[in-house]
Amino acid sequence: MKILEANAGALTNFEVLDFLRAKGASKDPTRVIAKVMQCEYKVYDYLVNTAASVQTRENINEFVTSAKQHDLAKAEVLNIINIRPAAEVEIFPILENCEDRFPDDEVSEIVELVKKTLPSPVTMTPEEITKSDKETSTLKEGKGNEINEDQNEGAEQMDTS
Repeated sequence: MKILEANAGALTNFEVLDFLRAKGASKDPTRVIAKVMQCEYKVYDYLVNTAASVQTRENINEFVTSAKQHDLAKAEVLNIINIRPAAEVEIFPILENCEDRFPDDEVSEIVELVKKTLPSPVTMTPEEITKSDKETSTLKEGKGNEINEDQNEGAEQMDTS
């Protein structure tokens, strides 16, 4: 790969995810064969669970074109693409001086534009959440017992009364 222009600008999460996929992060289940560093796998694992995993270049280009009418800064557009706010309350921290710059109806228009052009992020089903919660609680219980056993190993029992 040849770098044509260094630091050409900030990247969206979609572009980073696309780069990691092209590098082989999604193809190597063992995470040994592909020329991807461990930290890149961690970034890949995070981005797969965000809105970036379902976005396309067409979605992003359509949003950027449509957002020009709202006079948003480049950083604000980038953050909206990456975060994909689904409610007005989620967009206020993204837009600088939002109350002063935009009337309430324009903020609503921006949120509707996001909902219309950018696909919603991947969500877990209730069964997956329950399974994940059970695995987490099992791990916590196991680690808790290990810590107590290690602390008592070779030491006398304290009198707590």
